[in-house]
Amino acid sequence: MNKILYALAVVAAFTSCAASYNVQGSSSVSSLDGSKLYLKTIKGGELKNIDSCDVVHGQFHFVGVLDTVRMATLYMDDESIMPIVLEDGSISIHIDDASQRVSGTPLNDLLYQFIDRHNQLSNEMNELGHRQNQMILEGIDEEEIDRQLSVEAARIAREEDKLVTTFIVDNFDNVLGPGVFMMITSAYRYPILTPQIEDIMSKATAKFKNDPYVRDYYQAAQTNEARMQGLDDTGTPQQPQQQPPLVSVPQQAGQQK
Repeated sequence: MNKILYALAVVAAFTSCAASYNVQGSSSVSSLDGSKLYLKTIKGGELKNIDSCDVVHGQFHFVGVLDTVRMATLYMDDESIMPIVLEDGSISIHIDDASQRVSGTPLNDLLYQFIDRHNQLSNEMNELGHRQNQMILEGIDEEEIDRQLSVEAARIAREEDKLVTTFIVDNFDNVLGPGVFMMITSAYRYPILTPQIEDIMSKATAKFKNDPYVRDYYQAAQTNEARMQGLDDTGTPQQPQQQPPLVSVPQQAGQQK
């Protein structure tokens, strides 16, 4: 009997020390009330539900044991709502009509600081359209409008490029680097090589390069680049009629459209 009790005590001790996530959520969006929410992530190359709960009077709650820190996405049915890092600790989600935010743990705080700044730059770029209309109404010459706004648009684009690249490079060896890489590349119909992606990959650590999504995307992008240049996978020139279709990468959890 003593041996059995000892064994149970050991199991309980290990269980109590296991990492776990605890997500407390609140929402003022009326359409979410009464809905079922899901946490989805990639396991074995497939998008899978790992947890679910109902929204009751604007409140929802997820709790579970972690085998590893991972990026996940909050879904309502098949609609992606927002990314979240599942890590040890108490995680807070707040959703309203103006914003969505995850906080309370180190990687989530870091992720949403990045998202906030990225959204600011996106808003600045969108505001250029309003400024153009206002300048036209003020009778400013169209060439002068184009000159001013082109300079401003180029500045915002450089800041956005630097923000994304720096964030990914700084987080190569945790889940945020591959996660944000996935977000930015999901905007492309097919995997492509841009100067930004080439710059990121030239600096990448082995861990980042071996992330399944990063590895598959980069291989597919290199193949597509060769095919668009009329080469086969070995670098040999092809006849135009023999050029195969571009390679795609399967849709993954956490991709933001």
